Amino acid sequence: MDLYLAGNTYSVKKQCTPDVAILESFYYADEWTEELIPELKRFLLDSGAFTFFSAGKKTDWNKYLDKYVDFINRNNVKNFFELDIDCIIGYKAVLRLRERLEYKTGRKCIPVWHKSRGREEFLKMCDEYDYVALGGIVSKEIKHDEYKYFPWFINEAHKRNAKIHALGFTNLKGIEKYHFDSVDSTSWTAGSRFGAVYKFDGRTITTYRRCKGKKISNPKEAARHNFNEWIKFQKYAEKYL
Repeated sequence: MDLYLAGNTYSVKKQCTPDVAILESFYYADEWTEELIPELKRFLLDSGAFTFFSAGKKTDWNKYLDKYVDFINRNNVKNFFELDIDCIIGYKAVLRLRERLEYKTGRKCIPVWHKSRGREEFLKMCDEYDYVALGGIVSKEIKHDEYKYFPWFINEAHKRNAKIHALGFTNLKGIEKYHFDSVDSTSWTAGSRFGAVYKFDGRTITTYRRCKGKKISNPKEAARHNFNEWIKFQKYAEKYL
């Protein structure tokens, strides 16, 4: 399994060696992101469209798409997600944006399935694409008691020779239980935000929380440490999960 580390990696950029897998949102992408992309063998780009909308910013989605396309083409990004903003503009409009995205980049994107699209649409995606994704995990659109259906999605994707990515799937036990081809997680950033230190124990990540009333003395150093521990877990997941 490829475990992509997501979130703002600026403070730990120098630790991003070519074998580190990174997912970045176009919403947060900047010059240092563009410097980093050519160095990485595994890089995923999320459209950031929903984040943009959630920030209360109004936009012309066609113009937003053009900027997204320009970034993809300028940096030769090979794996990027569609603008899965079904809940904002509807699925038919998303399909039109998908078609335009693929025409302008000359590449197939990674379509992102949501529950509102239905079972048959997922199967169609797997027939037409060699890399698909499940969305709605972070937003709780897919509830925890529905994780039991993950094997069906994974099996159906693999049956059709498609790889499957779980967007924002940070459940450590779930990562071991459900055999997605790839997932991404921002959990490594939570340590410095909430005062926790992570340690890879040879199989999984153990969390050590700060004592009540105390603060992390050096948040940047804690972020670097946590990032390195998650890189160790990333390498373990690539080999054993």
